Amino acid sequence: MAAPQLAPRPMFAGVVAVWVVAALIGVAIGVFVPEGLRAAWLAIGLGVSLLLSFAIQLAAGRSQGFIRRVAMSVLGALLAMGVISLTFGLAALFPG
Repeated sequence: MAAPQLAPRPMFAGVVAVWVVAALIGVAIGVFVPEGLRAAWLAIGLGVSLLLSFAIQLAAGRSQGFIRRVAMSVLGALLAMGVISLTFGLAALFPG
């Protein structure tokens, strides 16, 4: 008698975790970094998100769909940071 195959764990939580961290990084950059240096710091923040996504997906220990999960993590982080930087850019154009 063979042991039943275990259902694979959902891996979407690691992807969403990277998105949340990227959003927090984007807000922190928008609040604490001067306007002239925000673009450079956003690139650094995206690099941190990439490294974090690799670390989370490697810690999960599943090779199936690894590239897809990392790509979804980084693309979501890029979109989150892009929306946040667009918001801060529009806020700078139209001061209250």
